[in-house]
Amino acid sequence: MSVVVGWVPTEAGRAALRHAVREAELRSTDLVVLGSEPGAEDEGELHADVELLRASTTREVSVRHLTGDRDAADELVDLSFEESTELIVLGVRRRSPVGKLLLGSTSQRVLLEARCPVTAVKPPLPA
Repeated sequence: MSVVVGWVPTEAGRAALRHAVREAELRSTDLVVLGSEPGAEDEGELHADVELLRASTTREVSVRHLTGDRDAADELVDLSFEESTELIVLGVRRRSPVGKLLLGSTSQRVLLEARCPVTAVKPPLPA
């Protein structure tokens, strides 16, 4: 079984990573990080974040990359149908009152279409 987290190089994405590690530890399961395409300009940040994860958990951490012309929502929904996926964790950003009417398109699609439970995580408020 595994916890899947969609990685983006933002505070919301890093909050999702931290939460996904806690969930993987609680569930005694592995962690799968879905990152951008290999060779993308943020690939260095992805590897740095994954190395920090590996140092902070006893769980197995693996990385999957977006492939071809598929977007993150397609990949995450497909992963939700794999028998080994028990939870998807997404980072979402805070929104204005008007912006609260709509989630981001990736988050909204995953929440509506995924077969497994989805947890949406917001970054902490600045101090």
